[in-house]
Amino acid sequence: METDLLAFYGWWQFAVCTFAFVSLMAIWWHIGKKQQDLGQVWLALSLLAWGFSGLIEVFFAYGIFKGDLYLDGWRSIFSLFNSLFILLALPWFRYLPKPLLPLIKGGHWGYIIGIPFLFCLGPTLHKLIAGRAYGPIHEPDVYYAFFTLIFLAGVLWESFARRRLKMLSYLSLVCILIILVAQLLKLGSSATNLLLFSAIFKTSLIMLFFALALSWVKELAENLIPKSENLSLTFFQEKNDSGKNLAWISLGGFPGTASRKILLTPSLYQLLLLFAKRKKSDVENWLEIRPKNFDSNGREYDINDHNQVKRLIVSLLDGLYGKGNWSKEQHLVPLKNVLFEMSESRDRKIRLAIPKQNIFL
Repeated sequence: METDLLAFYGWWQFAVCTFAFVSLMAIWWHIGKKQQDLGQVWLALSLLAWGFSGLIEVFFAYGIFKGDLYLDGWRSIFSLFNSLFILLALPWFRYLPKPLLPLIKGGHWGYIIGIPFLFCLGPTLHKLIAGRAYGPIHEPDVYYAFFTLIFLAGVLWESFARRRLKMLSYLSLVCILIILVAQLLKLGSSATNLLLFSAIFKTSLIMLFFALALSWVKELAENLIPKSENLSLTFFQEKNDSGKNLAWISLGGFPGTASRKILLTPSLYQLLLLFAKRKKSDVENWLEIRPKNFDSNGREYDINDHNQVKRLIVSLLDGLYGKGNWSKEQHLVPLKNVLFEMSESRDRKIRLAIPKQNIFL
């Protein structure tokens, strides 16, 4: 391999991957640290492993270290650590594919990724110490990379798809395919082609990691629940192609310039409309919930049970964030607290917390 090409590739890999490591750590320091999320730290360390690998390339290019076998050995070691750090990051991802969820979130994930790592690291260290390959095992880091890509592909797809970033989901699959090609070339191809594909897939994966970090920041911003006084509520109906009236509401005040349009079922629309009309009333703006296991004896209540309010909030959350893309602690409870208020006497009375001047019927 030409010395200049190896030196150029080494300096490029060291500079780009180290800078990417520092950048991801900066994002984590300002945002992820407060969330106690170590996923970005592990992803950043995986890029740092590539940075050290680039430095090794430079040492061999300038003759500080010598021998192709030793160069391949050090490449394999840093490749193994790169894969290990990526796998260690996966349990911190919020969105995981259902088939992989029991494996990644289970208590044995450390053994699942650690034992294969040690089996692959052993032959690589033997090659460096003994100066020859270990029997029939050739490039064990490639097999560990295949193992990593199976999990990484599913997690990246799920993370982008659940955040409604389908284009990035498809790009992540393209990136995984490029990495697979590069790993296959490592088993037997020219050194120039190997460096070319390595540069392509490392650049692509770094960009995906940053896209992942930005999608996480985007989700944090979108998940901010505004205060009651900053919310606005508009009711309207539109006809679909078949001429049927659809009940829509528009919630304003969330991050972004546009209001969020939400389609409700007729019953939930009427319930929220009742809340709004009562709020704008100058006489009585509270709605009363019927007590559990209570015989009304002909008395009519505004709301039959608490579950009606819960179903309304769930429907609003599905419209705001997508079904399954919200949680009780981060979304349901905060949204309920800003949308509704209970009477101080706690006598099953509830009303909208949005100011009446912000409600448009």
